Amino acid sequence: MKQPEFWFREPGLAAGLLFPFSLVWSRAARMRARRPPSGSVDVPVICIGNLSVGGSGKSPLTIALAQRLSAQGSLPHLVSRGYRGKADGPLLVDGMKHDAALVGDEPLLLAQFAPTWVARDRLEGARQAVSAGACAVLLDDGHQDPTLARDLSILVVDAVRGFGNRRTVPSGPLREDPREGLARCQVLVVVGSPKQVSEFIDRNCECARIPHVGAQLSPVVGGAEWQGMRVLAFAGIGYPEKFFLTLRSLGAEIVKEVSLSDHQRFSERLLMRLESDAKSRQAQLVTTEKDAVRLSNRWRKRVLTVPVRMELRDWLVIDQRLQSLGLLDHV
Repeated sequence: MKQPEFWFREPGLAAGLLFPFSLVWSRAARMRARRPPSGSVDVPVICIGNLSVGGSGKSPLTIALAQRLSAQGSLPHLVSRGYRGKADGPLLVDGMKHDAALVGDEPLLLAQFAPTWVARDRLEGARQAVSAGACAVLLDDGHQDPTLARDLSILVVDAVRGFGNRRTVPSGPLREDPREGLARCQVLVVVGSPKQVSEFIDRNCECARIPHVGAQLSPVVGGAEWQGMRVLAFAGIGYPEKFFLTLRSLGAEIVKEVSLSDHQRFSERLLMRLESDAKSRQAQLVTTEKDAVRLSNRWRKRVLTVPVRMELRDWLVIDQRLQSLGLLDHV
């Protein structure tokens, strides 16, 4: 679904009408989070999660962490529930055999960087990863799922949108009360410019007490010459406006923005309509890296993508915890 704009304003009529349902959601989330873990595995488990519904940067941080561990000689495996995929798993994702309809879009993207498992049961997924030789398990999402015991919990938050109106779904964008979610994390990664990160911390004093680090999503500039390129940009992610801003920062001229629902599947009819619209405006179709994995091979050749990577301004806070888990030799 698309995130309602009233989630990111002071609570008004819409938020008020939905607030009773949020109370039910919050109670259920609280009871679930307080359950003891069902089990553990014999390697460090690191959870990368968030408190809001989509759009924070979990997957880019998971990729960055996997690359950092791999560079140090550790072999992390990633475990995801495979949102909107049909596979129950545990299933080791193979980009040559599997598609987003089976395993979900995020696992297909993650599998390009490290072995990735789709598992509805995260504990079973982690056990399969360890059996396959994982030195560490990275959970892409799962902060609200107590099934698997974890050694380190990292929360990611967008500095601009923050916690929105601080209400839980459906009255607001949060999965749980921020105070309760923050109490279970050891590191907070805040995504935005240094000024935006500072303002976020000032607005949310409870975050100042948690070790935190600023980060930003930076585009990977490849062969495409974006400066002056006329593009029709479409995105089915939690916060598509961030993608459009990235394109503008590269110098692209966006002739039309199309915001789709998060994880929306692309029908042939939709893509043909987008392509026709782009041609009539003499523009190139462009989308996000995560959206691109949901395209068929035929369409991937006709749509440009903008990969982004998470860049932390200082790894020390996380490196110290990785070292304590035996995943780094020195800091």
